[in-house]
Amino acid sequence: MQSILFLQRVTAKTSAARVLLLAAAAACLLTAQAATAQTPAQSCQSLTALKIPAASIGLPTSGATINSAELIAADAPKNNNGEFCKVLGAIHPVDPKAPDINFEVNLPGNWNHKTLQYGGGGLNGVLVTGLGSYSRQPETDALPIKRGYVTLGSDSGHQSNVSFDGKFYLNAEALANYGHQQIKKTHDVALLLVQARYGSKPEHNYFIGASQGGHEGFDAVQRYPDDYDGVVAGYPAHNVVMLHLSAWNYARALQADKGAAWINPAKAKALVAMVYARCDKLDGAADGIISNLAACETTNAVLKRLSKDNPIRCAGGTDTGDSCLSDAQITALNQIDQPFSTGFAIFADDKGSAQFPKWTPFAGSTFKDGGIDILGGDGPLKALQYAPGAATLGLAIAQDANLDVYAHFDPKAYEARIKDLALRISANSTDLDRYQKRGGKLIFFHGLADDFISPYSSIQYYKRLQSRYKPDALGSFVKFYTIPGMGHVTGVFAARIASLDALENWVEKGVAPGTLLASDANKDTAGRTRPVCLYPAWPHYAGKGELNSAQSFSCKP
Repeated sequence: MQSILFLQRVTAKTSAARVLLLAAAAACLLTAQAATAQTPAQSCQSLTALKIPAASIGLPTSGATINSAELIAADAPKNNNGEFCKVLGAIHPVDPKAPDINFEVNLPGNWNHKTLQYGGGGLNGVLVTGLGSYSRQPETDALPIKRGYVTLGSDSGHQSNVSFDGKFYLNAEALANYGHQQIKKTHDVALLLVQARYGSKPEHNYFIGASQGGHEGFDAVQRYPDDYDGVVAGYPAHNVVMLHLSAWNYARALQADKGAAWINPAKAKALVAMVYARCDKLDGAADGIISNLAACETTNAVLKRLSKDNPIRCAGGTDTGDSCLSDAQITALNQIDQPFSTGFAIFADDKGSAQFPKWTPFAGSTFKDGGIDILGGDGPLKALQYAPGAATLGLAIAQDANLDVYAHFDPKAYEARIKDLALRISANSTDLDRYQKRGGKLIFFHGLADDFISPYSSIQYYKRLQSRYKPDALGSFVKFYTIPGMGHVTGVFAARIASLDALENWVEKGVAPGTLLASDANKDTAGRTRPVCLYPAWPHYAGKGELNSAQSFSCKP
């Protein structure tokens, strides 16, 4: 009976035909619940009989299929998560030419009455299993499923073995699923499985993701506020259309002057060494971390000049070796160091949306992260930002698989498409009123040494929130942190933060997070800790105490 009532609540105001479909689904759910007298393995396997009609999913689909349901024993090889039921399935599109949304839902034996949805990365295309750690989770903490969370994730509605493979952009439904709809669809299916397995709905639903997963966390808050009690969004790619236009601009800068503007890894290393030598101590600590970003930007203004007083400039401005930069290379960095503008506002309610913020080439970029040479190890066409720029501009905006966007692309020629696409796949709205009113909480953070997504993107979004909400109101449901030294993958300070604990305490106990604690996962600085300060504060060392201890630092506004 609980299952029938649950489905009635989920799909209130349905047509008579949809009610018939619901009745069929409810019958399957009751069959699954009847299996509670069976062994755990039999009960888990019975979920394969569950048929999920389109009417039970909150957005248009052709229903969903459970492909397998397998009980993973607590003592199974390589399983450290305790006993759980692993469910794999597919949500079917309305358009038969669109791919399925493949999903995984893990139902633990020690359920804590909560769900945790994981976000993806890049352009997605890989199944997010929900079996690993959440973004930036401390290595010593138990994994969420071990803690009793139902965990879930999807491939977002397309499959790809290639990073930034944008072919799915050409199908409208696949694009919509990637844009945000897969989040809701996967969530709804997971709740049906929870009801079938446990006979009750969750007490709390959470979302955690970083990068594209952070973007998806913003989607959860902005588009589906009734479905989530708390969200953690790390270094979010929320303004993704403008991010990829900026990436295109970044990659173009490195291709200028017939490739003479490109900066090879040796030159990048020389620039980074000079930037850090000039800025490291501005926060009071000579620890290889730039915490006082504003002071660093000011200090390194000289490195942007095409003049004799620039210590990184090659003599006469011509390329004389790997220890200096030519005028063409400094000019390229200056282009990256400036906001990118389309010349027209992307969102009608935000005149500032014509611009995407600058990057940090003179104030913390390391140009190497996760083993990747950000500027390209073998030339400008291998630069990190080249691929997302080509994929989104060529396939999502121009919708032309043969267009060379680095030779033939003008944003103004695609103004209408860019505006429309941003509404579909970006998550840049500051209207969080529904989420605020229902008591939802959002924690988001960004590393100040992120070469994949500029930290100024998150700062820009937070400042827009400050313009919409009064300080006390904003602080009651949103907390934003910047983390010096943290890159997108690693960084000079590879921060690990117990953000799920902070979110739980805020949502469930009403204890709002203040300064957090981060540990460094880098092997050569293992055990180093730093405070994670609420923006705009940063960790300041007063000159006393152990340099590797967070207790020796205070958050300075």
